[in-house]
This record gives sequence, C-alpha cells and structure tokens, in this order.
Amino acid sequence: MSNVSEITIIEDRIFIIRDQQVMIDRDLAELYNVETKALNQAVKRNIDKFPEDFRFQLTTEEKNELVTNCDRFDILKHSSVNPQAFNEHGVLMLANVLKSVIATQMSIRLVRAFVQLRKAIATNTQVQLEISQIKYNVEQIAKKQRGHDQNIELLFEYIDRLQEKEEKRETKPNSKGEIGFKVGGK
Repeated sequence: MSNVSEITIIEDRIFIIRDQQVMIDRDLAELYNVETKALNQAVKRNIDKFPEDFRFQLTTEEKNELVTNCDRFDILKHSSVNPQAFNEHGVLMLANVLKSVIATQMSIRLVRAFVQLRKAIATNTQVQLEISQIKYNVEQIAKKQRGHDQNIELLFEYIDRLQEKEEKRETKPNSKGEIGFKVGGK
C-alpha cells in the first residue's frame, strides 16, 4: 500500500468531534491490530497517561450521530458502552501503552496523517482568508466606485440644472427693456 493511499485511509477515520480531530477506539484497535476491549483495558491500566485533553468518551448523542453517519459503526448502535475518542496526542500515547512493533509503526503513520490533515486544514483556512480579503477589497472598491458614480451623477445633474437656468435666462424677455445703443436702426 502506498503512503498516499495509507494516509487517505487513515484520514477517512479521523473525525471532528467537540472541535477536535479524533479517532475512535474501534478504528484504532483495528489499525493497531488489537481488540477494542484490549485497547481500552490498556488505557484504563494507564489512565494517568491519558488526560482529558488526550481522549474522551463520546456522549450517547455523539455515538448515535457517529452510527448514523458511518455504517462501519452500526455494531455500536446497541452497545451500552460509548466509544472512546483519541486526539493526535492520545493516538501517540497509545503506541507507548500497547508496546508492540505494529503499534509503533502505526503510530508514526497516524501522526503523519494528522499532520497532513492539519496542513490541509491550514492551507484551506489560508485560502479562505485570502478569498475573504479579496471579497472585502472588491466590496470596498465597489462602494468607492458607487460613491464616485453617485458624485459624477450629481455633478452632471448640477451641470444640467445650470444649463437649464442659462437657457431660461436666454429665452426670457427682458422685462426692464433694452439697454444700450442700436446701430443702424430706429
């Protein structure tokens, strides 16, 4: 299996729960080639190595949403025990607790997948920021342009009014009579 396809398979098993990138104990057990029960027992025996910011147990609602969205978790539907979720640090700690060659190798692959995903998210975030900045700049230019257009329109309106006033003056007869000399006439 190539590195790229391996990372893709791992990335497909990383979920965003409680605003964290996590993996579920079942998936980790499969990747580490151990039973889920054995993985969770190892965690319980070494609970001091898994503080709350490394792992947490899903709530019933979170478990139900996971089951609804991922067919491979159908077996959890009627389980009385909610699965554990491990973030990147918890995944790395699992390799230390399980102490097998497979766990160590898989831990390296998992950390690489988390790093790859983090880079993708950072790149996506940067692109989103750049798009937002471009949109903002375009809106500002449009506002300024609209402002210029409005000013130009007002200027033309003012010129039109001045022209109309001048035309009225020219066509309006002089009420006071003519002033000045007439050459060649009466």
